[in-house]
Amino acid sequence: MKLRTLAGAALGAVGAAAVGNRVLDRRAGELGPPLAGDQGTYRWRGFDVAYTEAGDPDDPDLVLLHGINAAATSNEWRTVFEALADDYHVLAPDLPGFGLSDRPPLTYSASLYTTFVRDFLTDLSENAVLVASSLTAAYAADAASDVDVDRLVLICPTAETMPGRRVWLRSLVRAPLVGQVVYNAIGSKRSIRYFHDDHGYHDTSNLADETVEYEWQTAHQPGARFATASFISGHLDPEADMDDLLADLSVPVTLVWGRDSDMPPLATGRDLAESADVELVSIGDSALLPHVEHPEEFLAVVRGQTVEPTDHPDSDE
Repeated sequence: MKLRTLAGAALGAVGAAAVGNRVLDRRAGELGPPLAGDQGTYRWRGFDVAYTEAGDPDDPDLVLLHGINAAATSNEWRTVFEALADDYHVLAPDLPGFGLSDRPPLTYSASLYTTFVRDFLTDLSENAVLVASSLTAAYAADAASDVDVDRLVLICPTAETMPGRRVWLRSLVRAPLVGQVVYNAIGSKRSIRYFHDDHGYHDTSNLADETVEYEWQTAHQPGARFATASFISGHLDPEADMDDLLADLSVPVTLVWGRDSDMPPLATGRDLAESADVELVSIGDSALLPHVEHPEEFLAVVRGQTVEPTDHPDSDE
């Protein structure tokens, strides 16, 4: 009798989880465009990769690569995209496995994303200014050693987000039912707000409700958990570190850091700038997303304009 009761409870829990997953999928609905511009599709190795394009095609190319998290899309560039299109021919893809791009159940890897960046630059741009955020900056730096780019602007770049590689965690999140339940918790609105409050934003009053809504919606599209499973288990971290990646480059590089970032901290940016002999610009009252919180300062950096220093000698402490 007890065994029968236990089995019934287990089946009930499984059924409830399945229903909950379906309800969330229906609530999310169809994802709208991440940015205002012309929506295009780049066919790449079996993927349909979505991208937004704006600006005069005769202007210099500029490619924007968003960072990686459960709710990642090119919507990350919403505060600067249209302004950049005044000066550049701007291309902003949703990386494979994210946003409006295809999300097949692959085991995503750092090498896949580096190859994507290399091919996207080769096929759709010419000698572009390349702007990349966080972990994607490592892929950009790696790809730029093989593709002609004009310069790199890397925002809080890192090649290490998770300690080690945890195959068990990737397998758990990829699992058909339980994995979806775990992933739904990771991609909840509470979790999204926690991420931004913990290390995304210096001041979460800059975080609009519609941004949280869009990020929640993209996190609940079909197949969304597969790329995230590789990310949270450490499988998207490249083998090389940022020092090595930047050492191989012969083009100008500017590092942009939120002064209050702790993932990674500004001290890491200083060390990296010194070892790689590249420019570092810190933007005050911002964390991991200085381009979102202070778009005007960030636009000045991209345009090569003089930016008033907001860094202070004691700001590491």
